[in-house]
Amino acid sequence: MINIIKRFFPKRQKEEQKRPTAIQTTPLSEDQLSSVSHSTLVHKPAQFLIGSGQSVGIQRDHNEDTLFSLSSVIADGSNDLTFGICIIADGMGGHKNGEIASGVATRVVAKNLVSRVYSRLLNIHSDPMDESIQEAVENAINETQKAVVRYAPGGGTTFTCALIIGEQVTIGHVGDSRAYFIYPDGRIQRITKDHSLVQRMIDLEEITEEQAIDHPQRNVLLKAIGQVETIHPDIQTYQVPKGGHMMLCSDGLWGVLPDTEIYRIVTSSNDPVLACNKLVDAANAEGGPDNISVILVDYYGQ
Repeated sequence: MINIIKRFFPKRQKEEQKRPTAIQTTPLSEDQLSSVSHSTLVHKPAQFLIGSGQSVGIQRDHNEDTLFSLSSVIADGSNDLTFGICIIADGMGGHKNGEIASGVATRVVAKNLVSRVYSRLLNIHSDPMDESIQEAVENAINETQKAVVRYAPGGGTTFTCALIIGEQVTIGHVGDSRAYFIYPDGRIQRITKDHSLVQRMIDLEEITEEQAIDHPQRNVLLKAIGQVETIHPDIQTYQVPKGGHMMLCSDGLWGVLPDTEIYRIVTSSNDPVLACNKLVDAANAEGGPDNISVILVDYYGQ
């Protein structure tokens, strides 16, 4: 698997950005931990289970979120490889430009990554790419900036995508849709950093995380696809959380449900589809003030 990745992506990966501090939930007792932990069974070939959920919410009359997921595996006993793409985009702009922007951004990046990366992994003979995996994600996001400006003038969208190859996941991020790792030991770690005014204020120690939750300017973004001339997305590469989960979601979910509730729902089910439906229902039960989109990825490997 590693040889396959090196074959197609020979350039050295960009140095990973400093990882955000893990968000620690209340520690679990041994009994609680054993009741929610995934059994660490060996699965061959390694593969992903992906679930998704979406709702317009209670207080909105139309949907401006777009989600996309793709998962596949190729296995011949020697070079087994899993591959996946997950995307969450939350549109803005009114007059349908928000939903157009999120739809265009999602389709352009998904098509771009399938063409740049996935198709090469399936070719029997193919020249190595002249870009790293991180560069492929960054270039795909920069390409979608042009498409959103063209097809949804005045509109914009947040954008968070995950490109999974083997045991590595590369996250591309613009705006305030989020990606999380959820571990069976009680931790939920946000691995993206919001490009928002309140996050900037937190960084400057002008407000606390608790104050940001109800801040009147909590929805003000400093960066979104289609809204600024140059994007500069955040690009980070991680190891997939073995025995745990990866979650992508729009602010219609994370802005309503606390981390402890997200953790409880995700770890209470072995079915990512069912877990996503429960997350959406819980956000709507809290008033559903915004569109809700969520993707949950479970990794089963060796």
